[in-house]
Amino acid sequence: MKTWWFLGVAIAAEVLATSALKYSAGFTRLLPSLVVFGGYATAFYFLALTLKTIPVGVAYAIWSGAGVVLIALIAWLVFDQRLDWPAVVGMALIVSGVVVMNVFSQSVPH
Repeated sequence: MKTWWFLGVAIAAEVLATSALKYSAGFTRLLPSLVVFGGYATAFYFLALTLKTIPVGVAYAIWSGAGVVLIALIAWLVFDQRLDWPAVVGMALIVSGVVVMNVFSQSVPH
């Protein structure tokens, strides 16, 4: 159970860091740049802890899939980025894939 918490922290840190990239203005602003570096360091540290238990392919699929969807939602809500139907359908497919892996795959520890 602790492993899934680690993966959740890795995802949250990566989403925070990626969101801060926009505010860093090409790493010309100090505080957002520090958030980017700290967020990615935290994300990779917790992803590494996750990989002690969850296979790398499964962990990375969940980490990147959740990150893509969350970043797209943040871009829509915070940065006013438009999401058209193909984008929404694509994100739904990503979420569906993560659910299928977690519910039906024997590769994922339960």
